[in-house]
Amino acid sequence: MKQLAILFCALLAQLSGSDALPQGSDKYEDMSFWLRSGQENLQRILAHRNNENRARNIILFIGDGMGISTITAGRIFKGQMKGNTGEEYKLTFEKFPNTGLAKTYNIDKQVPDSAGTATAIFSGVKCRYKVIGYDTKASYNHCDKNIDEASKLTTVADWAQQTGMHTGFVTTTRITHATPAGLYAHINNRDWECDTAIPTRYKNCVKDIARQLIEDAPGNKFQVMMGGGSQNMGLSMDPIDPDTCVRGDGKNLTEVWLKNNPQGKMVTNAEQLLSVDIANTSKILGIFSTSHLPYHSVKSDQVPTLANMTTQAIRLLRKNKNGFLLMVEGGRIDMAHHHNWAKLALEELSELENAITAALQQVKLEETLVIVTADHSHSFTINGYPSRGNDILGFANNPNDSEVAFYETLSYANGPGFYHHRRNDSNNVNETWRPVDQDGTRNEPFYPHMAGMYLKDESHGGEDVGVYAIGPYSHLIRGTFEQNYIAHVVAYAACFKDWPSHCDNAYNRYFYELSNSVNQNTNSFLLSLISFISLLFITNFSF
Repeated sequence: MKQLAILFCALLAQLSGSDALPQGSDKYEDMSFWLRSGQENLQRILAHRNNENRARNIILFIGDGMGISTITAGRIFKGQMKGNTGEEYKLTFEKFPNTGLAKTYNIDKQVPDSAGTATAIFSGVKCRYKVIGYDTKASYNHCDKNIDEASKLTTVADWAQQTGMHTGFVTTTRITHATPAGLYAHINNRDWECDTAIPTRYKNCVKDIARQLIEDAPGNKFQVMMGGGSQNMGLSMDPIDPDTCVRGDGKNLTEVWLKNNPQGKMVTNAEQLLSVDIANTSKILGIFSTSHLPYHSVKSDQVPTLANMTTQAIRLLRKNKNGFLLMVEGGRIDMAHHHNWAKLALEELSELENAITAALQQVKLEETLVIVTADHSHSFTINGYPSRGNDILGFANNPNDSEVAFYETLSYANGPGFYHHRRNDSNNVNETWRPVDQDGTRNEPFYPHMAGMYLKDESHGGEDVGVYAIGPYSHLIRGTFEQNYIAHVVAYAACFKDWPSHCDNAYNRYFYELSNSVNQNTNSFLLSLISFISLLFITNFSF
């Protein structure tokens, strides 16, 4: 009863918004506030009990490029959108009871890319930079059938399907892009999304990512696939995107999918998606743009929101009595950062939060493990000494109180924003930068924030990323761990076939055969030694 009273009081405080400081307020929280809030948090943690049910459903949310600095800035941004100072706001997933930190490096890079990190998250095995679905034996940009076959990894999608669960993904990127491809593809270069992107010498060595999705398992068994990328699939849409390949084999892979899935439904706009008769539909293929989906703040109503796609995906997948696995990617957080478009990045994070909130309304947490994480961070920082409640997209200082000129709270270590801000019309070496407060484009959606060094595309960051979890066995997400650990948690919580889990004690089974020669030799030696000792024992005591 006492625990219920504590939880009720905490919920009441959240609903009343009593912890939110109105924007512009200079009446800050006093001692009693901080002592009370600290005790409330302590009691909430003390009242928490681990959920040790089987995870019938798994939902993995990936905020592509959503590092800790992005989450902090996004939290403040979202709070300020609600009229508060913002710092005290909590994103939906920040309220989850279990949190850890994942180390994101690829096996050959300190700072990773999305292909290697997606492979780690979904397969439980780290791999090379820009490689998808192979372990370290396979090479980047070089196909060798024999080596690649020996390097091939399976993923949580394979394991879930073999356990009888339904599977799918939704993304704001192309459905053949690195993160979703990490669920189903095996490729030496993440850019080989369609046939014309594969070098001629490798045409007979490997299928492009789009063909693997439609023709091979686990992709051809997905119940849900939604995002952009009609160009890579051979489906005619305008306009053509010069930044990704165009099919040259004449295949329209959406027609192949429709032929193979007569009870499935293909949709190309929001109205079609929201009008799908879920009860009488077995699968959904949603392709809503030529390449990536437009940023939420500039898209038309014909493009569904990430929350729309997530809701419809869950409604279809949850029909299966054996449960489901769904991956949801907010992929354009990353792309906005690459252009130094800080506001767009934060708006895309807000879209991901909306999708998480929508998902939580569709499932029961007693039986659903929800994990929210990022694949990697960015060279994005929150700096200076701005006042409490200061516009997170604004300036970090007040020149009236300082000899330093205006500078932005949000900035980047590198990227294209360098040339936007650099002043080229002065011979004075001290006049390096255009006055940021006089920039008339600051309120435009595609305004680039300051970058300290020019790169055509801003780079990723190498620091650890947050992992937030709720539901069955979410308490296994704690401490600092390698990124590949996430797949092992999912397999254990969901009791995937042939994986060690809490559902049985048969820890002598393991999904991957140990192929490392050192391990094999060591194991062979140990087995021989055990056999020899057993033989001696039997010989000495048989009479």
